Formats: sequence, structure tokens, C-alpha cells
Amino acid sequence: MTTALTQRTLLAACITTIGAFAAAAPAIAQEKYPSRPIEFVVPWGPGGGADQLARKIAPGLEKALGVSLPVINVAGATGQTGLTKMLSAASDGYSISVFIADTLALQMEASTKWKLTDMTPAAIMIQQPSAFFVAENSPLKSWKDVEAEAKKRPLKVGVTGFGSADDLHVIYFNGKGLKLQSVPFPKPAERYTSVLGGHADLMYEQLGDVKSFLDGKQMRPVLIFADKRFPAFKDVPTGKELGHGIIINQFRAVVMKAGTDAARVKAVSDALAKVAGTDDYKTWLNDQFADANSFVPAAKAAAFMKGELDAMRKYAPKK
Repeated sequence: MTTALTQRTLLAACITTIGAFAAAAPAIAQEKYPSRPIEFVVPWGPGGGADQLARKIAPGLEKALGVSLPVINVAGATGQTGLTKMLSAASDGYSISVFIADTLALQMEASTKWKLTDMTPAAIMIQQPSAFFVAENSPLKSWKDVEAEAKKRPLKVGVTGFGSADDLHVIYFNGKGLKLQSVPFPKPAERYTSVLGGHADLMYEQLGDVKSFLDGKQMRPVLIFADKRFPAFKDVPTGKELGHGIIINQFRAVVMKAGTDAARVKAVSDALAKVAGTDDYKTWLNDQFADANSFVPAAKAAAFMKGELDAMRKYAPKK
């Protein structure tokens, strides 16, 4: 009698517990998002293109999402230090990160500890052409000067890091008989100072990221990696017209940790789409010499990044 009563009591308790969990599940799933600040990680130092993007779009995201997005710079290891910080957080949508082509290029190394599947892209926000730059007062006045000098002695090239898209261009031209040496500067300000101060002969960067230096006549491009010449730099040749097919456009995306609830990813992606659709953002893209059709939504962003990685592999040194 006692045993039967005990069994009925336990069964009733289990049913009550299961019912409580079942009732709680919808509440958890329907929890308002976001309901607190979202950490916005920039895996690079202040002042560079990744930082500029985050600080440009953060106010619009705050308005669309209704919470603050403090921007946190975590530089190092070609963007991997900041990316790791984001990937180490919970997959709850409260930590997002800028992710760029230079970090994607590291996927070509077998030793890279993270994978593309570790993250979920919310959107591609900007696509820009890159170039080799010299200081305005450099004795290297043109790409022909660079070629002639690089056949005589090694020229130092300021890049974001080894294994980056920057570094791939240096490796490519080394294969063409030029003596170029990558010198990594993870902090954009240091990279810019390196070429302006004569510590590097060249620098690889995006046109828009150094617009203030271009406008101030402090540096200038000598070779642009694009399909056609830019009207603003009509005297500067493209690599393509000189027989160099390598074109690895810089892109910058906003990513979240894989496993984040799809509804939360959509909320961030939709907010990014609103920002990208504003006249202010379109004007900014134009000022950055970026593609007017830069924006790629979450649904197509993963395929876009895979395509970019395939393009990089085409020019990576064969092992």
C-alpha cells in the first residue's frame, strides 16, 4: 500500500516537473531580444577600416535594436584575438564581431584553430578595392619605379599580418621576380605611420581606409587592384591592365557565434539591412571608394565568404 502510494506520488511529481519545463520552454524561446547591451568586438586597433565600419553602423544598430552596442577593440593575430573573444562568449547574440577578408585568408593554414562553421554571418557590409601605397614624398613615383627598385633590393611592405590578403599580394609579386618583404603591423595607425615615416617602402591597404591621407596629400596609390581605373586616380594603373589578375577585394562582415538562435541572427541582420539602406550609409560607401552594392544579407553571406576564400586559394603559394 505504502509502496503504491509512494510510486503515485513520485509519478505526480515527475509530471508536475515536466509540465513546468514545458511551460518554461516557450517563455525562454520568446524572451525579448535584445534586452541588454550587445558587445561589438572589433578585432583590430582603432582608426582602421574595421574600426571605422563598427563605429559607423553602431548608432544605427542601437536605434534599430533598442539597446547600446559598445565597440571594443581587441587587436592581434590578424584579427584572431578579437574573433576568439567573440567565439568564447555564449551563443546568445549578445556578442558580435567585425570579420574581414584578412582574417578569412588564415583559413588556408591547416593550423588555424577556428573554422568558418564556428560563426554565422549576419551580413556583409562593405566591399572595397585595395592598392599599394607610397608616401607622397617617396622617391618611388610610380609602379614602374617600384618594379625597378624591387629588382635591385628588397622593399618593405606594411601589411596587416602574415597569411593575410595583404601578404598574398606580396607573395604573388615575389613570384613575379620582385623582392618584396611583408612587415606586419596589426594596428592600422602603426601601418600608416610605417610608410609615412619611411620605415616601410610600401603599404597595402584599402583606398577608403586612408582617404584622409589621400585628401591630405600625404600618401598616394601606385597600383590599384580593380577591374578598371578609378576616376579619382585616373593616372594610376590597375594590376589587371598590367597583366596581374590577382584581385582580392577587401570585405568586412558582421558575424555572430554559430548556434545563435536563428531569430536573433535575423534580428541583427534585419537591423544591418536598415542601416545599409540609409542615404547616409550609401554616401559613406561612396566616400570609402566602396562597391555601392556591398551589402549581402545573412542568407547569402556564408556562400559569399566561401567564394572569397576560393579566390584566395587560387593565389596562395602551393605547398
